[in-house]
This record gives sequence, C-alpha cells and structure tokens, in this order.
Amino acid sequence: MAGDSSFDVVSDFDEQELRNALDQVRREVQQRYDFKGVTVELTQGKTELTLLTDDEHRAAAVCDLIKSKAIRRNLSLKIFDWGKVEPAGGNKVRQAIALRRGLPDDLARKLSKLIRDEFPKVKSQIQGEAIRVSGKSKDELQKVIVRLRELDEDVPLQFENFR
Repeated sequence: MAGDSSFDVVSDFDEQELRNALDQVRREVQQRYDFKGVTVELTQGKTELTLLTDDEHRAAAVCDLIKSKAIRRNLSLKIFDWGKVEPAGGNKVRQAIALRRGLPDDLARKLSKLIRDEFPKVKSQIQGEAIRVSGKSKDELQKVIVRLRELDEDVPLQFENFR
C-alpha cells in the first residue's frame, strides 16, 4: 500500500431528503385540525425556504414540524438558518429560512489550523468549500475525524472519499 490516505471534510445535505421532508410537512398541515382554513405556503428555492402563513404562532408550529421531519430524514438541524418572522401584507407573515451549504472560509481556515496544530503527521488543504485531509496513517486520519466530530460548529460536517 503506497502513498497517503485521505478524506474530505464537507458541509452538505441531501436535497431530495429535504424535499421529501417538506412534502411530509405540507401533507401534515393539510391533515391537522389546528391548521383548517389557514394559509400555509412552503416554497423551496436554491438556497432558501420561504414560509408564508397567517400568524407567528402558526409559523412556529410549522417550524417545529420542519425540524421533526428533518430529523426523521437524517438531516441536521444546522443546515437551517431561521430568519425573522416579518409581516407580509394581507394579514400574513413571512419567514425566510436560509439553507447552509459548504464550509465558510473562516471556518475552513479554523479547522485547517486545528488539524495542523493537533495532528502534526497529517496535512490539510482547503479546496473550495471542502478541506482535504491526508496522511500516511489511517489511524491518524480517524483520530482527526473523531476530533472534528467533537466540535460544536454552526454547520454540519460530513467526511467523504475516505481512501
């Protein structure tokens, strides 16, 4: 076995699973008694969700539904950046929910520095919105993964392409 082993640290989510979770939320809203006759529009864009409903209490209830369905579909709650509930005219309120994807530059630099400081036998390179971590020993790489999982960051971390 010649050469280095490596893996990528990324922050991403499965869009299809998110779409399925939102479909479940829409179906449940149609079935629930407390939502009879209430406007609930949940639209998914490329980088955000938009929730339009009658009042703040309904918006909070739909947010709870989104969270529960996302957890059941193995989506991290860290992908959601909950915006403020704002009036939208016509006695409605709107909430923009941003979707986090990719590692921000400052977080990538922080993680790369942490890896370099704590694991001298391992190299880390920032590649766009991911970090490539490589080293001779797979055991060292697994220790890096364990250490990164212990961190409490704002974004969900996944580890891909372990070779």
